[in-house]
Amino acid sequence: MLNADFTSNFMSKLAKESIFLDLSDYGRPLGKQLAIQLHHTRFTAIHVTYLFGIVGLIGIYFILTHQFVFAGFSLVLKSIIDSADGELARLKQKPSYIGRYLDSLYDIALNLLILSAIGYVTHANWWVVCIAFFLLQLQGTLYNYYYVILRNRSAGGDSTSKIFEYKTPTALHGENQRMVNFMFQLYLICYGIFDKIIHFLDPQAYQMKKFPRWFMTFLSIYGLGFQLLLISVLLAFQQLDWILPYLIFHSIFLLVLIPIRRLLG
Repeated sequence: MLNADFTSNFMSKLAKESIFLDLSDYGRPLGKQLAIQLHHTRFTAIHVTYLFGIVGLIGIYFILTHQFVFAGFSLVLKSIIDSADGELARLKQKPSYIGRYLDSLYDIALNLLILSAIGYVTHANWWVVCIAFFLLQLQGTLYNYYYVILRNRSAGGDSTSKIFEYKTPTALHGENQRMVNFMFQLYLICYGIFDKIIHFLDPQAYQMKKFPRWFMTFLSIYGLGFQLLLISVLLAFQQLDWILPYLIFHSIFLLVLIPIRRLLG
């Protein structure tokens, strides 16, 4: 059995002094426990990534078949499992660029399919679905941008993700460079436009050495976990017609968070 202090420190993405209340990371405690259980098994972080992808697809099936409570549960479960793959990679001391990009690609594909399924069952116009999807990704990109800056600036923090994803990384031990190159190009195709927009809106953010904890907590409402939680609640209460408008309206905080960050320095 792992020492509790070792587990807490080794598996954290941030140094202790930088840890904040992350509203989107509610699945982390259970994700850590899952990673601990899988530590001495043959399961790898990528296997866990495959699993959260499958659970996400099951959630989409439940939406299409109007089993909305099960759909909401599946999306929350997907978030919990999603938090376990990175934890398992750190616990096994086997970080992976392939796993990091696969995780992101699964997320964007599932986001599109989830919103498309919601648009289908609510008979929403497809342009509304497209706008909601675009804004959901933009919101998540802002969260990831500031969070990755904090992780890279934090002593002992996780640095697998880069502030600026523009150069193909060198494959880590056990990885195939050609596969890393391929996955990186797919990542750029899917996320490049969102990264460029956020970098354009706040190009100086990377110079910040530290963000206040209250700011990061407020920002975490844009994390994918928190977004999926709210979608799950609306699904469970069969308020599907509110989901797409909520995602669109929620983007108004972009006009608040970025100016606040600039005022912070």
